[in-house]
Amino acid sequence: MSFAEYSELVSDGDVAIIYLSHDSMMPLKVQAGAQTQTRYGVLRHSQDLIGHKYGSKVSCSRGWVYVLHPTPELWTLTLPHRTQILYSTDISMISMMLELKPGAVVCESGTGSGSLSHAILRSIAPSGHLHTVEFHQQRAHIVEEEFREHRVGHMVTVRNQDVCLLGFGVTDVADAVFLDIPSPWDAVGHGYSALKRTGGRICSFSPCIEQVQRTCAALTDRGFTEICSLEVLLQVHDVRTLALGLPDFGLAPSLDQDQYQARDRDQAREQSQTSVSIRTTTAPREIPGHTGFLTFATKPRT
Repeated sequence: MSFAEYSELVSDGDVAIIYLSHDSMMPLKVQAGAQTQTRYGVLRHSQDLIGHKYGSKVSCSRGWVYVLHPTPELWTLTLPHRTQILYSTDISMISMMLELKPGAVVCESGTGSGSLSHAILRSIAPSGHLHTVEFHQQRAHIVEEEFREHRVGHMVTVRNQDVCLLGFGVTDVADAVFLDIPSPWDAVGHGYSALKRTGGRICSFSPCIEQVQRTCAALTDRGFTEICSLEVLLQVHDVRTLALGLPDFGLAPSLDQDQYQARDRDQAREQSQTSVSIRTTTAPREIPGHTGFLTFATKPRT
């Protein structure tokens, strides 16, 4: 099992995602001889998981669960939160705008809970590399262990340092730089130095517009071009089925008022018996709130 490569069978030592319901999933470290209690009963790792195909339906004493192969999207939904994390709505935009692809070199700060890091690693696999910087020592140690456990450790270098003072530890190698720190304007210069001389893209995530303004000013001072800031808001439509009567749009002959009323009654009775089912969507009354602003820029060739 690897977050960057798919495996068909569950193996001892894998991290699997246990699907309980649409809004309830949990990560599970598979270990021979171990047992895990769920609300549907006990899962015996050796008998119920190891050797079974990912996607299998596993019966428990009070119901059943599915065992799913881990992906960055599922990990984002189930990971232990050590910090506020980025979700797939923003991650997808970041991956596209930074033009991530296999073989790319990316610098990231801060690592946090590793939500974005796993998505980056899948995008740049198998030959790319992620240099990620985390200021908090304990968080840096935990996320480094997770990378090894998820078998992507060979693609990551984790540094425990202040990126605003010490930078990313590399120069002229990165294709993309991502900043998720309180004062990204203080790290713009280090991001410029980390990017290749042939150019590259930088992104900063900030929840406050005042942070965006200072970051844009710093990007301009360092010579970045194509500076833009955007906000991604997710609007999910509800799908429902409606039964609609079939109206008669034919031309009516010349009728008096009583005949019109009789015809309308007959048509209403026919339509109540003849209808068609359609699937439609309705927009939500409320849209999920603001997460943050994404600021992108390009380093010109030097």
